[in-house]
Amino acid sequence: MSDFAARRVTMVDTQVRPSDVTKFPIIDAMLTVQREDFVPAAQREAAYLGENLDLGQDRVLLDPRTLAKMLDHLDITNDELVLDIGCAMGYSSAVIAHMAEAVVAVEEDEAMAAEAQEALAQAGADNVIVHVAPLTEGAPQHGPYDVVIIQGAVGEVPKALLEQVKEGGRIATLFMERGLGEVRVGYKRGGHVSWRSEFNAGAPVLRGFERHAEFQL
Repeated sequence: MSDFAARRVTMVDTQVRPSDVTKFPIIDAMLTVQREDFVPAAQREAAYLGENLDLGQDRVLLDPRTLAKMLDHLDITNDELVLDIGCAMGYSSAVIAHMAEAVVAVEEDEAMAAEAQEALAQAGADNVIVHVAPLTEGAPQHGPYDVVIIQGAVGEVPKALLEQVKEGGRIATLFMERGLGEVRVGYKRGGHVSWRSEFNAGAPVLRGFERHAEFQL
C-alpha cells in the first residue's frame, strides 16, 4: 500500500467514520479518489489533514468530515444529476461521480477549472462536466438538478442557484453567520426551498455569496 493510500484509509477511519458517515458509496468513493491529485502540488503532503485546505483567494477544499457529512445528508443516488458549485480542482466532483449518474462541476477560476478537467480525466470520472462560469450563476443550461452542493460557505444562496434545484430536489451548503458555521440542507417543494440545520462546520464565505443587509427605515 502506498503512503497516500494508507493516508486515505486513515482519513476515512479517523475523520469520516467517527462522524457517523457509514453509507458504502461515500466510504468507497473517499477510499478510491486520490485526494492528493486534486490539490496544488505544494499542498500534496497536506491533502489528508482533517481541516480545510487553503487554495488562496478565500477558497478552500472542504475538510473530509464536512464533505462526507454533507453527502451523507444529501443521500445521492445513481440516477441523479448533481450540480457541484465551486469544484476547485475537482475533488468533490470526483467523489460525487461515484454516487450520481452525472455531475456538472462549476468553477469560475479558469486555471483551477483546467486542472480539474485534467485530474478528473486521469481519475476516469467521465460522468463529470467542468463548466467555467461565475459560481453564483451555476449552469442552468444543464439543469434542473436533483441535487446542488456548494463547496464553501455562504451568507445567502443566490436566487439563480435555488431556481436550478429540481422540484423535489435538495441543496446543501454551509451558512456562516457572525463567525459561526452551520451546514443546512434545503428541500424544494412547491417551488420553495425549506432549510433544515444538520451540523456545525466552518469555511470562508465565497465571493458573491455574502449576505446582503436588508434595507430598513
